[in-house]
Amino acid sequence: LAAVQSWENNWDNLTAFLSYPKEIRKLIYTTNIIESFNASLRKYTRNKKVFPNDDAALKSIYLAAQSISKKWKKTRSKWGQIYNQLYICFPNRL
Repeated sequence: LAAVQSWENNWDNLTAFLSYPKEIRKLIYTTNIIESFNASLRKYTRNKKVFPNDDAALKSIYLAAQSISKKWKKTRSKWGQIYNQLYICFPNRL
């Protein structure tokens, strides 16, 4: 019962993404790329538990991200359509 009430109380927030075009909705709910990237980052930072300061941690993550991005071979299916929809919905952000 609490779960149903939570859904009802937050319905506007939960369904906000339905106002976007299909391409953007699929991009929002498809998290495999993000999960893969986070898993790869964890592999790079797992061995180094302590950083001397915040800048060292940021530099390590940046270098790991650069290394990870070199391995990416796939492109997002229908990226042209997705990009166009993002540009229409968020014109000042791209």
